[in-house]
Amino acid sequence: MQSKAKTTDDYVASLPEDRQKAISDLRDAVKRNLPEGFEEQMGYGAMGWVVPHSLYPGGYHCNPKEPLPFLGLASQKNFIALYHMGIYLDHELLEWFQSQWRKHTSRKLDMGKSCIRFKKVDDIPVALVGELASKMTTVEWIELYESKMKR
Repeated sequence: MQSKAKTTDDYVASLPEDRQKAISDLRDAVKRNLPEGFEEQMGYGAMGWVVPHSLYPGGYHCNPKEPLPFLGLASQKNFIALYHMGIYLDHELLEWFQSQWRKHTSRKLDMGKSCIRFKKVDDIPVALVGELASKMTTVEWIELYESKMKR
């Protein structure tokens, strides 16, 4: 479900009440923990954090007019999704996340390549998401992106 919201605040306000709280809690955890340099913005109909053109002028290889995406947060029809591009390209980070999951929730990990799906809003491991957000700087993300995607 892509939102037509122009700002991240409008996006959160447009959600059902239970989703507003869950998305707000996740957003706050990301903002508290994400290293400097990433910028919050709307993209692809969801809220997210990107490496701005001021830090990475080349932008996203799929569309260089867009900044380099890093992390996204979306309220989908049946779940809340967290998209973490670093976890998709960094196997060690993925293994760390998977090993930490059971320490934070009893729910089974529901995950795609970069998408972590939360089906129950009352059982989202917010602290783990915050810790995940802290694991990669803009410089590290750019280096990883260029080494894996810009061949």
